[in-house]
Amino acid sequence: MKSIKLIVSSLLIILLSTQISSAQNPREISKKSADAIALGSMEMTTTLKIMDAKGNTRSRTLNMASRKFGDVTKMMMKFTDPADVKGTSILIYDYEDRADEMWIYMPALKKTRRVVSNEKGKNFMGSEFTNADMSKPNIDDFEYKIISSETINGKACHVIEATPASKESLNSNGFSRKVSYIDKENYLCYKIEYYDLKGRHLKTQIIGDYRAVEGGNFFYYEMEMKNEQNGRKSVLVTDKFKAQSQMSEAQFSPSNLDK
Repeated sequence: MKSIKLIVSSLLIILLSTQISSAQNPREISKKSADAIALGSMEMTTTLKIMDAKGNTRSRTLNMASRKFGDVTKMMMKFTDPADVKGTSILIYDYEDRADEMWIYMPALKKTRRVVSNEKGKNFMGSEFTNADMSKPNIDDFEYKIISSETINGKACHVIEATPASKESLNSNGFSRKVSYIDKENYLCYKIEYYDLKGRHLKTQIIGDYRAVEGGNFFYYEMEMKNEQNGRKSVLVTDKFKAQSQMSEAQFSPSNLDK
C-alpha cells in the first residue's frame, strides 16, 4: 500500500514539475508575448517623432496596413508627410517559419529594391528603430533564458534574455542580446533593453498604452526607443487604428510600392 502511495506521489511530483517547467519555459513565454499583439489584419495612421540629443524633433506621418495570407503576414507602409519622405514605401512579408522579406521604394530614385538581411539591423528612416523592429521577430532566431523577475508599472514581469542563435541572426539584428520585461499575467511586453556587439547597453524600448482589439489581442498606441549611447530618441504614436483591412493580396506586392 505504501509503495502504491509512493508511486502516486512520485507521479504527481513529476506532473507538477513538468507543468511548472512548461509554464516557465522562456521560449514559450516569448512566443506568447509576440502572439499577444499579433494582428492578422489592420490599418492605421502613425506619427514617427525623431528627436536628437538636444530635443530637436522631426515628425513623419505614415499609413500602415497588414493582412495575413496563408502562412505569411504582409505589411505595407507608406509615408505621407513631410515632402522629403512623401511616397517612400516599405513592404514586409513576415513568415511564420523562415526569415522575413522586405522591399523599399524611394521616390527620388523611382526604384524598388529589396532590403538584404544585413540591412535589417540598420536604422529605420533615420530613427532609432531598426528595419527589423518593423516586423514580428522570428522566435527561432534566438535562444532564451529567464534571468529574474521584476515589477514594471505595478505588474509582475518575467525578465527574459534572448541571444541570437546564429551568426546570421546576430548580423541581421545588429545586437548581441536583448532583455525583455514580459507581464506574467497577460504576456504584454513593457520594456526591452538592447546590447551592442561589445555587450554595452545600446538602446531601451518602452511600449505602452496597450488597448484591447478584436479577437482578444492587444495593440500598443505608443512605443519609444531611446539610444543610451548618443541620447537620441524616437517615438511611434498611433493616431488612428482599425483592426481590419480590405486591401487585396495583389496590393501587397513589390510592384505596387510606387502607386
